[in-house]
Amino acid sequence: MTTTDVSPTETGWNLADVWETIASGLGDALAQQQGARQISWTEMNRRANGVATAMLAIPGAAEQDKVAQYLYNCPEYLESTFAAFKAGFATVNTNYRYAADELVYLWDNGDVTTVVFHGTFADQIEAIRDRVPRITTWLWVDDDAGPCPDWATPYEAAAIAGTDENVSGAWGRSGDHLLLLYTGGTTGMPKGVMWRQDDLFGVLDANNRMRLPPEQDLNAVDARATRPGPRNMPGAPLMHGTGLFNAISNLMVGGSITTTVGRSFSAEEFLDSVEQYDINSSSIVGDAFAKPILRALEAEPDRWDISSLRVIVSSGVMWSKETKDGLLRHNDRLIMVDALGSSEAIGMATNTTTSESVSDPNRQTAQFQLGPNTRVITDDGNDVVPGSGERGRVALRGRTPIGYYKDEAKSAETFVIIGGERYSIPGDYATVEVDGTVALLGRGSQCINTGGEKVYPEEVEECLKRHPAVADAAVVGLPDEKWGESITALVEAHPGATIESQELRDHVKANLAAYKAPKVVFEIDTVGRANNGKLDYRALKQRALDLAAK
Repeated sequence: MTTTDVSPTETGWNLADVWETIASGLGDALAQQQGARQISWTEMNRRANGVATAMLAIPGAAEQDKVAQYLYNCPEYLESTFAAFKAGFATVNTNYRYAADELVYLWDNGDVTTVVFHGTFADQIEAIRDRVPRITTWLWVDDDAGPCPDWATPYEAAAIAGTDENVSGAWGRSGDHLLLLYTGGTTGMPKGVMWRQDDLFGVLDANNRMRLPPEQDLNAVDARATRPGPRNMPGAPLMHGTGLFNAISNLMVGGSITTTVGRSFSAEEFLDSVEQYDINSSSIVGDAFAKPILRALEAEPDRWDISSLRVIVSSGVMWSKETKDGLLRHNDRLIMVDALGSSEAIGMATNTTTSESVSDPNRQTAQFQLGPNTRVITDDGNDVVPGSGERGRVALRGRTPIGYYKDEAKSAETFVIIGGERYSIPGDYATVEVDGTVALLGRGSQCINTGGEKVYPEEVEECLKRHPAVADAAVVGLPDEKWGESITALVEAHPGATIESQELRDHVKANLAAYKAPKVVFEIDTVGRANNGKLDYRALKQRALDLAAK
């Protein structure tokens, strides 16, 4: 371990270098807050130094060791990210809804050696510790859920031991150092999207009015961050790219991040916090967040002053025109952005709604303006002709991930060379209108997106089939006003068996994350598998719609 002022990297931008520079310049300005807790840039840097020191003290610590964050939204999430980047380690997001088998798979696949976790998860970890022997260090974040386990180390003790001397591993830092963003994608088990910090910085900085140069220049960072930046509050979890990347982007310009105290989304707490802390921007996941906010505002129109809120970004799930129009009635200065992107491709296209655009009779939520590095291509690599009605996949070139961690086959499918240029093609299908806008059709697979969470039908189906009453099962997503899509199961019973809907839901929740359990279960004679074992999901979805309508 070394304590040194790190010089600019030759391999591009490193986020730890950037944030240390901002901390040096802004000092007492607010960096993070949650409830009564307020943490300045100086304090966040000092605390991250302490945590980085603790990480580097682990016997056998090596460059790009993996640090998993098993946390709800809290200051420690971004603080431990800062610490890991200081140390030259890579971060691994962890979905706190995962059950035992999913956690074991994630941490094993990600080669995780350190886990930062909220105390409330101690029992879940205790049950699987012997299944993840590579993990040697557990940093316990106290949340009043009980005492620190004897196999863990208090996070706070490491944080308060930090000093103003910036910490780095013996190997230094690099723009090549990774952030691993595990995503469900569209099929299979979660995959770790490998973002170089230099590429992530570049794609996030592209949206700033005062952009920084392509090569790391910390003097330029210092010149840009001369005063505190905007105040951001993630509505979405930091464990997902929507919340995390928006928060990182805000910190890159010297802004602050406010996290709510509640661990499930509350429109009332969201609006209280916007007013109390003069929040300027937020990240959400479609109508699952926006509709409750609008309902609260409509129910008590004089309760909240949300005039400070200028930008809401939604990524992962589109939100409806009606909801956006409703929010504008309560804040006519609001800018609402649908961001077409994914863990594998940031900034493919956008759809922006303002008070000026509401009067456009042709405005549609599903229509996007392509970014400068985005194309819609056919399966043979040609551009879709505008107005042709032809379907293609949205492809992004430029700053993209370098692949999926330890999965060359999947990487080759998603990250493709076309005309000598490398493209990320996550699987979003679209048509191109005559005016050049794209109409999003959705993913080509059967992936269900419920409240921003990706759910694979096959995974839930296999779980259902393990129940003794179930002979076969099919799972589809049906339109849902709140969640975007609701998981719906069509099951056929073994002869003489009885299907109990709640029992099946409980069975899924006992084996998978609770959000993967079907909200509705329909018993049918047969799911109609073909001879090759495949299901006709289009026909099954229509059957589920028909049953739901009865």
